[in-house]
Amino acid sequence: MRRRVAGLLATVLGLPLLTLVLVPLRGALADGSVLLIYLLAVVAVAVIGGLVPALLAAVASFLLVNWFLTPPYYTLTVASRDAAVDLVVFGVVGAVVSVAVELGARHREAAARNRYESALISELGSAQIGAVPLTAVLERVRTLFGMTTVQLLDPSSPPRVLASVGPDTAGPPSLQATTAIDVQLAAYGPQVIAEDRHLFGVLAELAARAWEEQELARRAAHAEQLAETDRVRTGLLSAVGHDLRTPLAGIKAAVSSLRQRDIPWTEQDRDELLQTVEESTDRLTALIENLLSMSRLQAGALSVHVEPVALDEVVARALLHDDRWVTVDVPEDLPLVRADAGLLERVVANLVDNALRHGPDDRPVEVRARTMTGGPAGPAHASVVGLCVADHGPGIPPAQWDAIFAPFQRLGDRDASTGVGLGLAIARGFTEAMGGSLIPSATPGGGFTMTVSLPVSP
Repeated sequence: MRRRVAGLLATVLGLPLLTLVLVPLRGALADGSVLLIYLLAVVAVAVIGGLVPALLAAVASFLLVNWFLTPPYYTLTVASRDAAVDLVVFGVVGAVVSVAVELGARHREAAARNRYESALISELGSAQIGAVPLTAVLERVRTLFGMTTVQLLDPSSPPRVLASVGPDTAGPPSLQATTAIDVQLAAYGPQVIAEDRHLFGVLAELAARAWEEQELARRAAHAEQLAETDRVRTGLLSAVGHDLRTPLAGIKAAVSSLRQRDIPWTEQDRDELLQTVEESTDRLTALIENLLSMSRLQAGALSVHVEPVALDEVVARALLHDDRWVTVDVPEDLPLVRADAGLLERVVANLVDNALRHGPDDRPVEVRARTMTGGPAGPAHASVVGLCVADHGPGIPPAQWDAIFAPFQRLGDRDASTGVGLGLAIARGFTEAMGGSLIPSATPGGGFTMTVSLPVSP
């Protein structure tokens, strides 16, 4: 439409101006020269505006030359047979040239369109599975055709929108194509020419393929999630089956013994049985707490309240009721860290318990804290505080460091009844939920060290 308007303007304005220029020269120029000048003008109009403006320019040129530039002037009659032949030939040649120029322009436009279509189809069609998002294909269609909204629809009753770009719209679509997998691509906006409908159909197939691949990826992710859930469930059942029965059996045996009236229990015997009940209950409580914590981590339902925390106070609370051999070196002048005090206490308790189970009985577990990075002024300018929990046991090969954080892993445990292998998994999950990191390393001289890195509170 823009080409046609430009051609009409060139005809309406350009030909009269050309005539005004040639009228003063009509005695000095031969009739053939005048006709060639107008023929050039007709060709220019054909290039600018296409066939219709060019035909109008040829007719207008015929009339203008006859009226203003062919004797007798200001009349449509001609003075000689040669002048009449020249005018007729000029009109025919102008029409033929207009058609030829239009056909050439259409061929060039079709070739350019084919090259663009081939490049676009090659770009979208050769992409790897999942590499081109569905919304990107729909946005390309919307931009290419100048549409307001493009939607991929499930044609079931009622139709369901599978994907959409652009604002919500109502009414029938301007373009619509049904794909091989029975989904429809609908575009809302201006009408387009017939040649564009073929490209629209090809892009509809590409959009359908992108949607199908997106669905396959979603189903694969869901299947992987189900497989992970099954793996966790299997590990849970195999690990918990023994660890739940052991403390329950201890509680059952101790309580049953205490209830036997025919046995004269001494005070020492009674204390030992009650101690068994207490220890088994503590183990059962710790097991249930770890299982609940792991389920909250995997469900993304962990509640975290980060605030400035004094590290020495948290470590003291974590070890308050632990009478095992642990040395603590956590200076009181360390900067406050950003953490959840309750979660950090659980992290410290789990790491210490893990270190005690792996370390030797003749050497203590070491808990120490230091600033890890900072300026020359010392802790006041530190950005991270590291809390290290180190044992001096056999250690763990670096190749297995990642595996120890998986749930239900008990690498190197000397006693399989000490837990279900959730301590380190929970410690890392809690630490990362607080914005910190848990880093394994080897203890100098032999052993294993876990370092909790937490940001300093501003």
